[in-house]
Amino acid sequence: MKYRKLGKSNLNVSEISFGGIMLMDTPEAEAELIVKNAVKNGINFFDVGPTYGNAQNILGPALKPYRDKVYLANKTEPGQTKDQVRRDMEKSLELLETDYFDLYQLHEVTDEEALNKAFATGGALEAIIEAREEGLVKNIGFSAHKEWAALKLIESFDFDTVMFPINWNYWFNYDQGPEVIKKAREKEMGIIAIKALAQKQWESGRQDNYNTWYKPIYDNRGLAELALKFTLSQNMDTAVTPGDSRMLDLALEIYQENEEKMQISESELKELKSFLDSHGGKLYPIPK
Repeated sequence: MKYRKLGKSNLNVSEISFGGIMLMDTPEAEAELIVKNAVKNGINFFDVGPTYGNAQNILGPALKPYRDKVYLANKTEPGQTKDQVRRDMEKSLELLETDYFDLYQLHEVTDEEALNKAFATGGALEAIIEAREEGLVKNIGFSAHKEWAALKLIESFDFDTVMFPINWNYWFNYDQGPEVIKKAREKEMGIIAIKALAQKQWESGRQDNYNTWYKPIYDNRGLAELALKFTLSQNMDTAVTPGDSRMLDLALEIYQENEEKMQISESELKELKSFLDSHGGKLYPIPK
């Protein structure tokens, strides 16, 4: 596994990282094996949040033996009050059996109202800043799925990281991603890529029991390899795997087979674009 410096933070993160939502409703013994295998394969960045069902309850005990060897990121909803966020954070610390988070983020800022609430007096960001002063939080970031929101957040505060879709389909169909990377790097922010192995929204409900709200690239090995190479070839730091442990396995398998050549070539890029009509399409609502 290779590692990249997460922007201006002191975190050297694995190029592939762990999306904690995949552990939701997973039996304890199985979760322990999934986490153990991830750490064994060099993954050192784990991301989870209180809106992911019981994922925190399950990840906490499974990750505890490795806590001093890995980085743990958590998040809170941006529209909550300062007091609500503090309660969120304290509960997350308890469930995850840790006394600090390496990164704490505003989760999925999607509209102006939530953004304004987060920055208001007595809002979410105020709580996170105070927690950083207390040592409960080491770095502050946010996640967003729309470019306008990400750009406004980057301009509004000195965040350490941005979590954003760096996804082949989203990039080429909607031109979402390049400007976020550009502006984030101008401020030396770390960039956490999500949806690297996503296709589009499910057309007729989830299939084969895949625990993701979107259709992951589980049905085309060649496309999955190209998509992951595309994401890792961009100016980003780590790619969070989809919320299903089988997709973590697939990402690691692709990575290990191609570790020395994960940069996408021109011919591979052309091949990737040829999948846009057959496997691309609407992932999120068309951005504002």
